[in-house]
Amino acid sequence: MKYYNTKGSLVKISNKKYMHVYLVYNHAMNEPFSFELTAVHGKARAGIFHTPHGPINTPTFAPVGTQAAVKGVTPEQLARLNTQLVLANTYHLYLRPGDNLIAELGGLHNFMGWNKPILTDSGGFQVFSLGDINQIDDDGVTFKSYIDGSIHTFTPEKAIQIQENLGADIIMCFDECPDPNQFEYNQAAMMRTHNWAERCKAAHTRSDQALFGIVQGGIFEDLRIESAKFINGLDFPGNAIGGLSVGEKKSEMLTILDIVPEFLSENKPRYLMGVGTPLDIVEGVARGIDLFDCVNPTRLARHKAAFTRFGRINITNTKYRSDQNPLVDDCECYTCTNFSRAYLRHLVKANELLAPTLLSIHNLHILIDLADQLRQSIISGTFGDYYTHYRENASNRGDSL
Repeated sequence: MKYYNTKGSLVKISNKKYMHVYLVYNHAMNEPFSFELTAVHGKARAGIFHTPHGPINTPTFAPVGTQAAVKGVTPEQLARLNTQLVLANTYHLYLRPGDNLIAELGGLHNFMGWNKPILTDSGGFQVFSLGDINQIDDDGVTFKSYIDGSIHTFTPEKAIQIQENLGADIIMCFDECPDPNQFEYNQAAMMRTHNWAERCKAAHTRSDQALFGIVQGGIFEDLRIESAKFINGLDFPGNAIGGLSVGEKKSEMLTILDIVPEFLSENKPRYLMGVGTPLDIVEGVARGIDLFDCVNPTRLARHKAAFTRFGRINITNTKYRSDQNPLVDDCECYTCTNFSRAYLRHLVKANELLAPTLLSIHNLHILIDLADQLRQSIISGTFGDYYTHYRENASNRGDSL
């Protein structure tokens, strides 16, 4: 058994295959943000990110509320699911109802009735993936609104101004998210993202918002390493990995996740953007990721699908017509403790509005609860066994990489 002293905290490290560390870091950032990395097991981490609207226990999954609302689910229902962090979309809220109006109405927390932490993306992904882009240059992006065709320009400074008006706890640098498979374009986009990150940092004025940098570089290991070193060197209070789960192979995503975290500070939260299936979360945590988000839980619910702990089921299947079992055995969510597969299938077939709500509650619970189970296994020193058993179960059920 070895002991190490890190910044005044005594650290105990066992000689087991999976290292287990208690109280590794208590890193004070510019208040009111701080990050405590409380346990490590292999690369997997359990921590606490303190924000003005409360702590975020990591690892955790964050539901996406694109238009300042998680589709089909009320803030009260989110709270009952133990949701710790909700996302809102800068691009969409800028276009409608407008960031200035939200600021006048007291910011996002007041506007959407959510008193826990909120994260806003910079709008970069949507700018590059929605509508017609008129111009991309080193200054920013000019694009056409998908709502009314009006012309708008996002620069790094503009993205920060909008997010400061929205008032989220965590905000993101403006970045370019290209097709992950083209080396030359990814290299150019990465350099542009780096330049924009410096400008975002210079434009950021609110001390009650934590600005995160974003690593880009597509599927190319050398670009990802270069980007991770650069973004980490800007000393943001947290770092994100963008440009994954956007069309590359799952194995390519995991290869990048095997590499990038080692070049990001251990004493800051790591956020994997837009990734969120059960298996993705388990694999991400095993590689040192702390925060996840994805539209999948509510989107799948609107398409009549439900997560299991290892995959998904389509509730419209005829075999569920008279099935009195819950969606998932031993699931403790509101949906599974009160309703049968037969009832949920009936709601879906009848196009009842309650159907996507109940399926969304279940799907969100699966991911939020999974992240909490992973956290507890890290703290207890059993993550290695949890990870091995999870992969075996997922493989047996046909959920592969």
